[in-house]
Amino acid sequence: MNEEAVRERLSTVSDPDLGDDIVSLGLINAVDVDDDASVVRISLALGAPYSPNETEIASGVREALSDTGYDVELTANVPSEVDPEEDVLPGVENVIAVASGKGGVGKSTVAVNLAAGLAELGARVGLFDADVYGPNVPRMVDADEAPQATGKDTIIPPENYGMKLMSMAFLVGEDDPVIWRGPMVHQLLTQLVEDVQWGDLDYMILDLPPGTGDTQLTVLQTLPLTGAVIVTTPQDVAVDDARKGLEMFGKHDTNVLGIVENMSTFRCPDCGSSHDIFGAGGGEAFAAENSLPFLGSVPLDPSVRTGGDGGKPIVLEEGETADAFRLLTENVADMAGVVRRREAAKR
Repeated sequence: MNEEAVRERLSTVSDPDLGDDIVSLGLINAVDVDDDASVVRISLALGAPYSPNETEIASGVREALSDTGYDVELTANVPSEVDPEEDVLPGVENVIAVASGKGGVGKSTVAVNLAAGLAELGARVGLFDADVYGPNVPRMVDADEAPQATGKDTIIPPENYGMKLMSMAFLVGEDDPVIWRGPMVHQLLTQLVEDVQWGDLDYMILDLPPGTGDTQLTVLQTLPLTGAVIVTTPQDVAVDDARKGLEMFGKHDTNVLGIVENMSTFRCPDCGSSHDIFGAGGGEAFAAENSLPFLGSVPLDPSVRTGGDGGKPIVLEEGETADAFRLLTENVADMAGVVRRREAAKR
């Protein structure tokens, strides 16, 4: 058994998203055949832990070598093109921004459940509430513990539900309004990113404020985003504002991972009938119109509000709405993987 024979077998493993085999795409970083130990060690250019499609690729690799008599040891890494000295988040694999063109569409709810869903899968997750003017993530994850300062002017973030947390809400009084101008927002966000001990994370989820203002520009200019998720409701007014957010990301060459349609349908718990209170299909049509992935729709469900107010993300529960958030989580992870593997394939 040699490296050439291993690569020949791996050429039968297809990437379910990129439409070619993993050898032709350049998704094999290295192959090491240890005949003495009967082990084949393979480094794959996979960058989205717990993505179902990347798990499928890894399973395909094991299957391709299953009859060789060799054990297969896999590692995954997409080498970064960012200078290590300039990387503001050196231990974070994927930075995903959750955005909306307007308020009231459930953006923070999606961000919190996405982060909690990834953590529930087993990923190492950070949740950064970057909505400096209306931070409410700590309430939504029942986080009462404040960050701890170290002697080296760094901040240790609190954790809950397997997520490291940071929010402006930890730094101001519960009822204090935040009245800051752009330069102050820029300085604060930069400090919270650089001075927090995030450690090694598979995913950092950023909950951006609604709109296209100073906070969004700071994030786009300073953080290495894997991509953005845009949240809308089905109604035309929300979709129109989501379009502005899409244009903002386009102007800054930021990948948009897809569109989420929140509050899509209300199913009456008494009569069982469904009602499209905010219209139907607006988010899905918006995604199709712009050739973007439709990441999923989330029902208008009172239990989402209950979970948010009570501090337990509904994705951790059982039921139709929890399943919708779990599917959304998997789709976001898959699309992050597509972005990372495309990066590797171009090299």
